[in-house]
Amino acid sequence: MSKQEEKYTKRRYRASYVTTVVSITLVLFMMGMLGLIILHANKLSEYVKENIGFSIIMKDGVKEAGIIQLQKTLDASAFVKSTEYITKEKAAEIMQKDLGEDFIEFLGYNPLLPSIDLRLRASYANVDSLQKIEQQLLRNSNVKEVWYQKSLVHLINKNIRRIAIILLAFSLLLLLIAIALINNTIRLSVYSKRFLIRSMQLVGATQKFIRKPFILQGLMQGILAALLAILFLMGIIYLSRTEVPELIILQDLKMYISLFVIVIILGLIISYFSTYFAVRKYLKMRTDDLYF
Repeated sequence: MSKQEEKYTKRRYRASYVTTVVSITLVLFMMGMLGLIILHANKLSEYVKENIGFSIIMKDGVKEAGIIQLQKTLDASAFVKSTEYITKEKAAEIMQKDLGEDFIEFLGYNPLLPSIDLRLRASYANVDSLQKIEQQLLRNSNVKEVWYQKSLVHLINKNIRRIAIILLAFSLLLLLIAIALINNTIRLSVYSKRFLIRSMQLVGATQKFIRKPFILQGLMQGILAALLAILFLMGIIYLSRTEVPELIILQDLKMYISLFVIVIILGLIISYFSTYFAVRKYLKMRTDDLYF
């Protein structure tokens, strides 16, 4: 082989390698973006559920010690994320700010009752759980009423389930497209080396020996593409935090690490199996078929 032909072959090899890595990177990046949307949607649903208004109205004349004891009991409960004791005076201040006028001066007394504001854990913020919690709280002799917006809770859970189904369906569709695209890209890469595979078979190389360098290269391409995709995703995360600071409350380092690990695993798995089946195809192909 002349030097010019050798240079041309190396150029084609490098171009094929770069094209494969870029293609896999773009697909993994899109998968990662979808993962970010799903994770943020999940965090947002938790945030919304944990901020549903849930107030325990105490009876008039209840001693503060009894209210604080109930608050401590609630803090130790599995369904409670946080509690806040609202005294009659504090409730009046909040009401005055909302109304913009001093209603106590107009009425001559403070008609508001002390209360405990609850923030439930997201897993308990559904209609069935709330009804059980309400019944449990009403058994306390110091509790007059438990207030929360039942229709709002039902609506939030209904919409969250609907969004989850749509995202799941879209995720499965995108995963299938990603597998198909990466598989076709790697098959085209292996196709350009089909005669090399045949030559190795003719000199007595085993299928395992022939397959090994292709699989190793495929895995390297998968890792490199995954790392590039993660780099782009980190850029998107940084830009989102800069442009929309409110998203910080939804962001979690463990969540991102889990996503990055999944992107790497996807890159490795899809690259491995696509390379394996592509090489196997040409190992079993007849010599005459290699020209078509």
